[in-house]
Parts: sequence; structure tokens; C-alpha cells
Amino acid sequence: MPSLLEKLKEELVKSEKKANVVLPESSDERILKAAALASKENICKAILIGSSEDIEDKAKGLGINVRPLQVIDPQTCGLLEKYVIKYCEARRISERVAYRLLKKPINFAAAMVRFGDADAMVAGAIYDTQEVIMSSELIIGLKEGVSVPSTFFIMDIPTYEKRFLVFADCALNPNPSPSELADIAISTADSIKTLLGWTPKVAMLSFSTKGSATHPLVEKVIKATEIAKRKRPDLLIDGELQADAAIVPEVAKRKIKGESQVAGDANILIFPDLNAGNISYKLVQWLTRGKAYGPILQGFARPVSDLSRGATVDDIIGTLIIISTMVVRGI
Repeated sequence: MPSLLEKLKEELVKSEKKANVVLPESSDERILKAAALASKENICKAILIGSSEDIEDKAKGLGINVRPLQVIDPQTCGLLEKYVIKYCEARRISERVAYRLLKKPINFAAAMVRFGDADAMVAGAIYDTQEVIMSSELIIGLKEGVSVPSTFFIMDIPTYEKRFLVFADCALNPNPSPSELADIAISTADSIKTLLGWTPKVAMLSFSTKGSATHPLVEKVIKATEIAKRKRPDLLIDGELQADAAIVPEVAKRKIKGESQVAGDANILIFPDLNAGNISYKLVQWLTRGKAYGPILQGFARPVSDLSRGATVDDIIGTLIIISTMVVRGI
């Protein structure tokens, strides 16, 4: 039976619409390999940013054929000047400042997305998360009505019976307030419902299950759960729940008095802070030999994805599949 990612890939291959995904880190061999493979398998149209000569020389040394790919050099393509003018008009800054900003590959790539020359951007193999976020927020901007951008991972866990879980937020918000945590839960539920077609079952995680412990950190999750339920009564959201009570039916039955449509059957796990989320996804990824697809950014005006700097070629391909699906489905 094909996996979830294989199903998404199959849809992309068959689709007449192809996402133009810009990759600003062309000096990284993982990016070159993933871009060439994604193009060869008809997943998306990959765009590499950098010098054609430098990219071809590096690719040749790795035995990679990048000639079918689109390569854009900001210094010679003529787009930089156009973006500088448009960005100056939008931000009311000097051309000198705009030029210095946009000549940086990641910012140039973000400008391609903002001004419609690319559908989405994937970065993070070299740039750290804060650089990707800063570039995306500064140049692409947030969706109207979004108060806080966030991220999610689709975790492919071979040792887990249901195979897939969604983790959020594991890469961006260090210590979200109750209101921000509620917004992260709602954004993730909406993203996953559209992207994967799931009925979201959102568990707000804590070291306490329904009052088994008392602490300000527990109270934060309780408040976040109340806010999320009040804002979106149509969603299945429950908390506070310990991780085992969230995903193991037998544990949920023992720990929870009364009914819960989420406990023991959650498919989206919302972590209370970045310590918990980041540590958890990396442990699950490496101890189970699983894959972590993401972090997929949500809340921006156009699709963007941040990669872990430890991402493998398979991780990057998975991320390209997800981000391309978001483009095709209009997320």
C-alpha cells in the first residue's frame, strides 16, 4: 500500500499544474541532488539560485545532471533591478538598502515568490531557521488576519501503527502565550485538513492529563485549549494531555474520566513550547529511523518551507512534495 507521501507524489506527477519552487542554497549537495531528482520525477519545477558555472561544476563533481533545471543568477538575470524597484515602492526604502537586501540569495528567492516568478520557496539546509523566517516575514509577508506564523512537521514513523503524526510548533515560537498556542493549534488543524484531507484531532500536550498535575506551565496549556475551543468550536481539540494519553487508546482509557474525541486517537500534537517540540521531533526522527518532513511554515502569504540543517535528501524530497501539494491545492 502506498504511503501518504507516495500518494501525494503520485497526484503531483499526474497533475498538469507544476509548482515552481525556488531553492536558494545551490551550493549544498543535498539541495542539488533533491532538485535534480524532483525535476526528473516530475514532482515540481525546481529553480536554483546562483552562478550557472559554479552550480554545473559542483553538480558535475557529484555526478548530478542539473542542465534540465532552471538556474537564475541574481547578478546577471535582470530580475534584481525589477525587484528593487517594486520593493522600494512597497516598503518606502532607498534603492541602495533594497539592493543590499535583495542581492542575498535567500532574499532574492523570497522576492521571486512575492512578485510571482516562483510559487514557493524551500530553504534551511544552510540558512538557519531565524534567517528563513526573517526573510519570509520581511519580504513575502503574513496572510491577512494571521497574528503569529508557525511551523509543522509531518512525521513518518515506521514503528508507529498509524505511521504518520503532525507535530507543531517545533521550529519557530520559543514560548508561545496561551493565545498564540491556540492560534498555532487552529492554523495547523486548518493546514492539515486541506493538505492531507484528514479530520484533525488536535491534542494540546503537557506533562499533565486533565488535572493530574498543577503548575503554571500546565495552566498555560489549559488556557490555550479553552481559547482554541472558543475560537473554533467546529474543530476537535482537547487538552491538557500527556503524550501517551494523546496517542495510545489504552492509556487514554485509564487516564481520562469521561469522553474525549481526541485522547488516544490524536493525529496532531501541539507542543507547549519550542524546547518540547524541537527535542521531540528530533528524537522521534532519529530513534525510529523515521522522516521529518518540514518544518513547513504556515501563516505566510505564499508557501514557504524551512529545512532542518540536518535534513537528508529524502527529507528534502518529502518537503518538496508537501510544498508543491500546497501550491497545487491553493493553500
